[in-house]
Amino acid sequence: MTLVSFLSAQVPDSPGALETLGKFFREGGFFIYPLVLASVVGVTVIVFKALSLRRATVVPEDLARKIESLEGDYDHDRWRVIQGEFQRGTSMLGRLGTVTVRHAGKEQAQITHAVEAAARGEMVHLHSGIQTLDVLIAAAPLLGLLGTVSGLVSVFRGLSDSTDNLAIARGIAEALHTTIFGISIAVVALVAHAWFVRRIELMTARLESVLADLARFCAKPSNP
Repeated sequence: MTLVSFLSAQVPDSPGALETLGKFFREGGFFIYPLVLASVVGVTVIVFKALSLRRATVVPEDLARKIESLEGDYDHDRWRVIQGEFQRGTSMLGRLGTVTVRHAGKEQAQITHAVEAAARGEMVHLHSGIQTLDVLIAAAPLLGLLGTVSGLVSVFRGLSDSTDNLAIARGIAEALHTTIFGISIAVVALVAHAWFVRRIELMTARLESVLADLARFCAKPSNP
């Protein structure tokens, strides 16, 4: 058996799969369309958050280690390299580091207050999209249930006109399509939401630790 024939035997018929999928959506009724829109929004938000929460865009580990290595060891060359990375502003740590350097020479409490004020705006961007996932988690199952109830009303309304039990069972099964779709969207959104929130918590804790070290360093009288 050749490799091509083996793969052909293992992979299901694509046109048949697409036809089944199309039938699933056609039988879902009107409420399947807002659910499709919700699924597109959910995928878009998940991809956006996965890209925006990369470590390189929030707390680059290389830059964090350089900042931590300044503790008790003031080196002009190393400090200039770090300042150059701050000025590029490609990460949240870099942008907040610029704020810290701008207030160098002040009391540590003053520097910390300035960094916290700047961090509030950064945290808004860090959490952007999370609220959308919250809405999808709550709304998608409700939309699916609404579609199912709407379908069941049509099925039960036709009971007086038909005694075909198979047709009635088929109608009920079709009405459940939107509930299945809605719950599927909510489950994916819930898993993504939990993962993103945990990742934000870990990165925020790391960011606070590194910025605290930087604030102590910049508060030293010997710093430029």
